[in-house]
Amino acid sequence: MRIGILSDSHNRVDRTRIAVNILRSEDADLLVHCGDLATPEVVAECAVLPFYFVFGNHDADMVPALRSAAEEYGATCLGWGGEFTVSQKRIAVVHGHLTRDLRPLLDSQPDYLLSGHSHIARDWREGPTRRINPGALFRAGEFSVVLLDVSADDVRFLTVRDDV
Repeated sequence: MRIGILSDSHNRVDRTRIAVNILRSEDADLLVHCGDLATPEVVAECAVLPFYFVFGNHDADMVPALRSAAEEYGATCLGWGGEFTVSQKRIAVVHGHLTRDLRPLLDSQPDYLLSGHSHIARDWREGPTRRINPGALFRAGEFSVVLLDVSADDVRFLTVRDDV
């Protein structure tokens, strides 16, 4: 099972489309967005595969529209943070700007905790949990996403270029 991970699109629909196409070309089975979509159009772009997302701090004014887009496109909205299971692996997702949302998920010791917010690509372990921040599609030195193969516990950071 390969999970494509995005975060911090900040209304950059065209760059999100490029990122999704990169992840699809790498055979992602599903997509996860770690928040700061900032527009329902990002949901539409990502819902070409099974799609999960959480709200970020820049989504606060968009919550009803994002929930509506999730329903319209068959996506799964995990609210401000949540968890799902694939290939017998527990995947927790949160934007990461609020400790009150992050801490309970981390304390539950999922296999993976996916988060964004910092716009800094990172992969590290915290106890038994592998934490992954895919970087950002806005205000980052290099735009990036992640392809996570949960069967092999393999993480690949992929650069997203929109200048070609």
